[in-house]
Amino acid sequence: MRHTPVERPRRLIKAWHVVRKGLPSAGRYRRYLLMAAPALVAVWAVTAAYLMFAPVRYASEMTLILPGSGVGGSMNVDSIGQASSVTASAFSSATLSPTENYKRLLMSDVTLRRAARVAGESEDSYPAPAIKLVDQTNLIEITIAGPSPRQAQANGAALRTAFLAGLDRLRDDESIKRESADRARIGQLQDKVRAAQRRLLAFQGETGLVSLEQFNSRVGALDTLHLREREARTALAQQAAQRSRLGVALRISTDGARRAMLLKADPLFQSQLARYATIATSDTEAAATLGANHGTRQQLDAERGALRDAMVARGAALTGLARATLLSFADLSVTEGRARMFETLVSSDSQAAGAAAAVAEIRRQIDNQTATSDALVKQASLLADLVRDQRVAEAVFSSALARLDTNKSDPFASYPLVQTLEEPSLPKTQASPSKKIAIAGALGASLLIVIGFGLAWLRQPILNRLLPNA
Repeated sequence: MRHTPVERPRRLIKAWHVVRKGLPSAGRYRRYLLMAAPALVAVWAVTAAYLMFAPVRYASEMTLILPGSGVGGSMNVDSIGQASSVTASAFSSATLSPTENYKRLLMSDVTLRRAARVAGESEDSYPAPAIKLVDQTNLIEITIAGPSPRQAQANGAALRTAFLAGLDRLRDDESIKRESADRARIGQLQDKVRAAQRRLLAFQGETGLVSLEQFNSRVGALDTLHLREREARTALAQQAAQRSRLGVALRISTDGARRAMLLKADPLFQSQLARYATIATSDTEAAATLGANHGTRQQLDAERGALRDAMVARGAALTGLARATLLSFADLSVTEGRARMFETLVSSDSQAAGAAAAVAEIRRQIDNQTATSDALVKQASLLADLVRDQRVAEAVFSSALARLDTNKSDPFASYPLVQTLEEPSLPKTQASPSKKIAIAGALGASLLIVIGFGLAWLRQPILNRLLPNA
């Protein structure tokens, strides 16, 4: 016996059974329609009113960009130092964002009021812009509305003008306040420089020590004096040795040689000495052939004695020496060679005396310099400190002046430069009211109303399925 399989009802049939069981009675159809129709009519009426009476708005878009690199500058001041100015990138901070600051400035009341005045509109009716910051970029996208394409574009240009004017005002205000603070600081530094200069000048006036070069020259002069003393002592020893050697060789003292030179320089004494030498020579020659009692010899002896007496008298008048000493000088002065040796002896004695005087004077100067050296060293140490303080004060002051000038060269340190990447656009289509959005919203609302009434229509079978034993 063959069994015919029973086909299971299809899903559509099951759904129909559910719907059929939930169908209301014929008298209730009108009630559902009367309840749903007003809601649908209200939705579409509001949509139509929005499209018909909402003010037409056009949206102009523009894009601003902030450069992200920092700048730096350096200036060398001759013999003073270097002034540097480095401005870090505005985006180097992990906690501060210049784009967020600029967004707040774009939406601030003062910017919007200024933009309204630029655009020639009422401050109350000027539209608020929509600001969007593009992630991972330095871009600021701005959208602003207007009743016409031209007006929307003009509103965008006015907003940009007001925004840039606000930035310039903030930069000028910052520059004025910074310059005021810097000038106050520079005034303090200038007072320090003047105080350091006054201390240095007062010290120089009291001590007479003007510079460290002067101290070095004084120390060098003391070393030079020691060198000159050694040279003078060497010369003194040399002259003394020469004088002693000549005195021993000539068997005469320096004083005796000096007096012999006086006799040598006297013409009368030298004339008498020459005649005495001639007669002495003639007497010696006559003694070789004649006897002692010969008349010629006696005459020569008489002349010789008379000349000796005259020569001794003249020498005594010149030198005050005794007869025997004068006669010995006369014998020594006969030759020119011995006379020159006398001159050398006298000259050596004079040079030795000069060298001794030079040594004494140099030693006196050394003693004076040594006595003041300790005080001079202390003064030089104080002078070095005062000069260093003055140079440091001048360097700091000059560096502050140079830094003030270099800071003025970058007005975008705190408020970065803003450039226009995209000019305010001229919209081609209206931004609001949007027909597509309005119709889509009405359709969505209508669908929700239909779904709501459908659920109310099918509530009984749904409850039966969920609560079969209820």
